[in-house]
Amino acid sequence: MSQSKSIDLDAVDTQQESFAKNRANVVAKNAVTQNGIRNSARVPEEVARNTSVFDIEVQQGERTDQKRSGRCWMFASLNTMRFRTIKKYNLKTFELSQAYPLFWDKLEKSNWFLENILDTLDEPRDGRLVAFLLTDPVGDGGQWDMFRALVKKYGVVPKEAMPDSACAKNTFQMDAYLTRYLRKCACVLRGAHEDGKTIDELREQKESMLKNVYQMLTICLGTPPKSFDVNLRDKDDKLVLSGTFTPKEFFDKAVGMNLDDYISIVSAPTADKPFNHVYTVDRLGNVIEAGGVRYLNLTPDQLKKVAIAQLKDGLPVWFGCDVDQSYLQNDGVMDLSAVDVDGLFGFDVDKGFTKAERLDYGESVMTHAMTFEGVNLDKDGKPTLWKVENSWGKDHGKNGFDSLTDDWFSEYVYQVVVDKKYLTEEQRHIYETEEPKVLAPWDPLGALA
Repeated sequence: MSQSKSIDLDAVDTQQESFAKNRANVVAKNAVTQNGIRNSARVPEEVARNTSVFDIEVQQGERTDQKRSGRCWMFASLNTMRFRTIKKYNLKTFELSQAYPLFWDKLEKSNWFLENILDTLDEPRDGRLVAFLLTDPVGDGGQWDMFRALVKKYGVVPKEAMPDSACAKNTFQMDAYLTRYLRKCACVLRGAHEDGKTIDELREQKESMLKNVYQMLTICLGTPPKSFDVNLRDKDDKLVLSGTFTPKEFFDKAVGMNLDDYISIVSAPTADKPFNHVYTVDRLGNVIEAGGVRYLNLTPDQLKKVAIAQLKDGLPVWFGCDVDQSYLQNDGVMDLSAVDVDGLFGFDVDKGFTKAERLDYGESVMTHAMTFEGVNLDKDGKPTLWKVENSWGKDHGKNGFDSLTDDWFSEYVYQVVVDKKYLTEEQRHIYETEEPKVLAPWDPLGALA
């Protein structure tokens, strides 16, 4: 670094004296050192605007809780599915097993990872691609397209048929040991390749490795059921569904959702991703035969339009966002105006950074998936506030749900999943026929909720 300059200690002394003379700085320091940044920057009048009453609302069952796991995308997906079961059978509440898809996702991701290792045997180990593959082979996160692939292949089961184990409630140790084992497998496969083993010999090794993964997952999560008994009673205690089902039979009977109708709409305004085009992410997926992900990139207003249309038809909406931005967890409020960090520090921290710039510079990506279950509209039919079903339990936020303002949606919601019938004819045509542009594995749109 040419002409680098170190910190001037005299300038530090001057800054310290100046800071101490500024009343606002001192008040801010006293507040933050005791209460933290968000609590000190909280604007109560803005928080109070986030009502608990909504014009359009779908009623769910009891709030779900992902515990200490990164399964939000599964909870959000299953919450959109259980809604159909609750409505169909007039149930008070109902919950689908989240441990069941977790088991199959880990197994499928392990296979996906090992196949990618076999596909990159001649790539340098310290190159960006292999280094990326080794970073997080089987993390908890995922995308709607990946969940759809799991359900089409494995179905779903009620929570009673495969309840959460200790490792489902807290996935850290299971993920750590599984990741360690898969990295070891990558080392063994690449070493065998260098020793001249054929691809058929490497695939034999890979199959043996997958058997060990299955054994580890069964020890951690239990054995996924091939069939199970069901007895559902409605709000009046009347038996409304009884019998023995396989997971795929139960999905068809109790959920009855046409999975292929529901597609991912994203909103990423970066220069390399023009709106009204289709994108995929290289090497992102889980179920090999299902392929990867497919997105249609639209403006935030278009995402809002299709989400509102689905809510008006009485169905919840899966969505992905950057949850920790301007978020007051105790209040259950995502609101740009309710957290005045810039006023607290005395200069722009939040402002002056566009959505595209945040994506380009690594400041924001999709980090969490939840479900829209309500929205408020103004006199012109424009959204003002959205009701959100989270998966952090009933004691979180407002009896387990959050609210987010419409301007927060514009800045930090990156994806919604809706029935493609809500798109325009032109948008559907683009989604169904356009060859997707392939984005790099590390592109922001490859972030997993």
